[in-house]
Amino acid sequence: MHSLEIKAQLKSLMKEASSIEPCLAKRLDEINRWVKDIKPGSLTAKKFVMAFLLEVIQDAKVWLAIKALSSPELQESAFEQMTPTERYWYHYLFPKWLNSNDPKFYIWKQKLMSSELTQADDDILKSIAQTIVSRGGTVWRCYITDFSMATDLIVSYRQRKPLCLQVTSVSNDYSQEKYENWQNTLQMWVIDRGLFLSYNPGKPDFLDQLVTITLHNSDFLPLGRYLKFS
Repeated sequence: MHSLEIKAQLKSLMKEASSIEPCLAKRLDEINRWVKDIKPGSLTAKKFVMAFLLEVIQDAKVWLAIKALSSPELQESAFEQMTPTERYWYHYLFPKWLNSNDPKFYIWKQKLMSSELTQADDDILKSIAQTIVSRGGTVWRCYITDFSMATDLIVSYRQRKPLCLQVTSVSNDYSQEKYENWQNTLQMWVIDRGLFLSYNPGKPDFLDQLVTITLHNSDFLPLGRYLKFS
């Protein structure tokens, strides 16, 4: 999608949302004001910004389509047709984000725009996600959960219960502060359980170990637990 089309889509969705979902319209207006004065060529060159905008547009379309359904029963039926991780995003975390103050949003918007963000673990996360799917699980990944909710991946397995996962290559000896910040963030967003995994990429089979631990905890980690595992 070209940057001009993205800007047009934002305005169109903002107008549609104004009468259906004012909190979505407000978010879209905030995002629109953030990018509206950027020249099309410059915006296209900012790949992280473009990727985020495409995600937001897709989320807004799905959310408005659900909101347009004529009854709560039909809306619930639409959610039930989603995967557990997709449903957790659209039924719980996305509306929570729309209706809440996000203290990190203005920070990572600036970083996206200035291309300061790095995705050092991107290949690892892609491999984790692919392996989980190959084993019959489901995965959700997006910028908002990553940068605002300290969640690299939302994962679900046989019990169809979503689990918020944070992955780091910081060694266990030095990850305590990061773990505490992660736990505080999940609790702020009322995410009721999470898994914090430290890994050593030099160890053999570390990817399979990460996936096995994640899938097990997706099924069995109790509510109210924020487990740190190395």
